[in-house]
Amino acid sequence: MKKRIILVGPAYPYRGGNALFVAHLYEALSKAFEIEVVNFSRLYPQLLFPGSRQEDVSKVPIKKHPSTRLIDSINPISWIKTINYIKAKKPDLIAFIWYQPFFGFSIGTIARALHKKFKNKILFITENIVSHESMFYDKILTKYALASADKFLVLSDVVEKGIRSMYPDKKVFRSTLPIYDCYGFDSKLSKSDARKKLGIGDEKKVLLFFGYIRAYKGLMNLIEAMPILLEKDENYFLLIVGEFYESKEKYFDRIKELEISKNVLVIDEFVPNEEVGIYYSAADVVVLPYNSATQSGILNIAYGFKKPVVVTNVGGLPELVEDGKTGFIVEPRNPKALAEGIEKCINASNFEDFQSNIETFIKKNSFMSIEWVFNEIINSD
Repeated sequence: MKKRIILVGPAYPYRGGNALFVAHLYEALSKAFEIEVVNFSRLYPQLLFPGSRQEDVSKVPIKKHPSTRLIDSINPISWIKTINYIKAKKPDLIAFIWYQPFFGFSIGTIARALHKKFKNKILFITENIVSHESMFYDKILTKYALASADKFLVLSDVVEKGIRSMYPDKKVFRSTLPIYDCYGFDSKLSKSDARKKLGIGDEKKVLLFFGYIRAYKGLMNLIEAMPILLEKDENYFLLIVGEFYESKEKYFDRIKELEISKNVLVIDEFVPNEEVGIYYSAADVVVLPYNSATQSGILNIAYGFKKPVVVTNVGGLPELVEDGKTGFIVEPRNPKALAEGIEKCINASNFEDFQSNIETFIKKNSFMSIEWVFNEIINSD
């Protein structure tokens, strides 16, 4: 008889990296386990959500799977219903997806109540410990939630060190984000065809910044690096694709001040699944100029398209880059170092080898053994 696992976290029809991770996890575990996803009925109150909408508007969902939508993040009555629902299912493991202290009170209350009945069966899958732009109360909410965990599954070295420091007596297991090779809907779309759709010439050296935009993602550093690059080659072109979660005027003003507008294209929107491939296919290099990070699904999408990356040496990003083989690692908060890393990548004598190097790296991705990891988690004391 299959062991029963309940995954608790945001899932389709919500959009974003956490829902994408849950979809891949559901698929990876479904053959060996009986899996159910307990989803949110309301994730964020709209007043607190910086984007346009929280649900996925894509015509083509990524790895669509069933879920039971129970948790309203600000309604304690829904938390009680969730607790009773999960109790009735008698799971062998309850796995909470943890990534944001905002959910500390709701998830923490649910986990604490379930822990009384399901001792040694509460797992927290930790993308990060506290948010990248944390406030003083984030640590309080995080500790309130994580205190109920019997075990942790971490996805990067930096998070593993943090969890082991906070909870030295609790078991910590290790995996990583999967490679997101799920966006190649149009296998015939060439780099040239993608650029035609965007009005970008074939001669351009296209740098892609992808994903929602907040200060910690360091986009301003990349904008500041552009004049340095353009001094050496006027064909550098920056493609910024993502919804702004903060004021965008400072970015547009800086682009104008640096007189690089003709070498920058901004797509200020959340990109539906079926259009993701256009932007990645058009790019030569994907750049992650982050000021802080744990890991990033953006990098894993880049590898899904076999695109080399330039990342800053923060959090867990360097763990996923073989310097000089799948991309380059540079100093954070340093536009000059970022420009040098991009130039190295674009002009690398082995640039054509990046694709095969990435393919080799993908084969070593530890998410491939996630079924084995969950067997170990369930059977551990």
